[in-house]
Amino acid sequence: MIEIENLSKDYGPRRAIDNLSFQIDKGEVVGFLGPNGAGKSTTMNILACILPASSGTVRICGHDVFENSLEVRRRIGYLPENPPLYQDMTVVDYLKFTALLRQVPSRGVSAAVDRVLEACSLEDVSGRIIGRLSKGFQQRVGLAQAMIHNPDILILDEPTVGLDPIQIIEIRKLIQKLAEAHTIILSSHILPEITQICRRVIILNEGKIAAVDSLEGLTASLRKGERLFLKVRNSAENIVDQIQNVHGIISAQEEGPGEFRIDAELDSNPQDALANLCLQQSWGIVELRRTALSLEDIFLKLTLEEKVPEA
Repeated sequence: MIEIENLSKDYGPRRAIDNLSFQIDKGEVVGFLGPNGAGKSTTMNILACILPASSGTVRICGHDVFENSLEVRRRIGYLPENPPLYQDMTVVDYLKFTALLRQVPSRGVSAAVDRVLEACSLEDVSGRIIGRLSKGFQQRVGLAQAMIHNPDILILDEPTVGLDPIQIIEIRKLIQKLAEAHTIILSSHILPEITQICRRVIILNEGKIAAVDSLEGLTASLRKGERLFLKVRNSAENIVDQIQNVHGIISAQEEGPGEFRIDAELDSNPQDALANLCLQQSWGIVELRRTALSLEDIFLKLTLEEKVPEA
């Protein structure tokens, strides 16, 4: 559905994105991650036919974004980080206006507006002035305008930025619902949000691709050892040293009272030895389990700890 090959964008002497290549299939929900300035918004703006690329090709539903941009625009809905809202219009008038801009047939405008009002839970504020709505409702209006023409693809750039925790949960649930019927590209700095919504992630760093994979695939490829969590009832002064003396243990760190993060060699399986040590020392095991790399661990490893490979 989305094919990107050798895509680059230059702003004068500065290269914002460098030789990006990846694909997104129909029905996928993909997280787009990277530090500030990594090139996420630039790439999204090219996909949305807002910016031209310096080189490379982008095809959406078989149409080249440079040669057939009108066909591409009919198939995508775009919510930029700052929603393109007219603050003095009412919600319903603004959505009718965007429907006409998106060339929704006149006889279908009312039905399209009703559909997105319901989908985004905006019925109760449909007659209100947009500028008088809360930030959360304005984000919903921004999503509604992106959906008004029922596109195949939704491109969402930081859709929960600036929202309070309750509003974030509401918008997250809405995006999860939209994912049932749309291909979605989602950029966010809230990593748990990506974990809950997205099946696959694309991580950019300094304009280049650092990784394209599922969370499970990234964890497997980056895992150089085992990570364990141990919690005991009765701690001791030298407990860290004793844990580190167990065969296969690389390091141990106390993270809280009686709670330890343990790194072990890959496939060393030190759980039995740790359990025996706890029993011998009468520490009292409360919990002993293997832990996976979090998306935050993966993100930091790819953007800070390791040199980014050429795409």
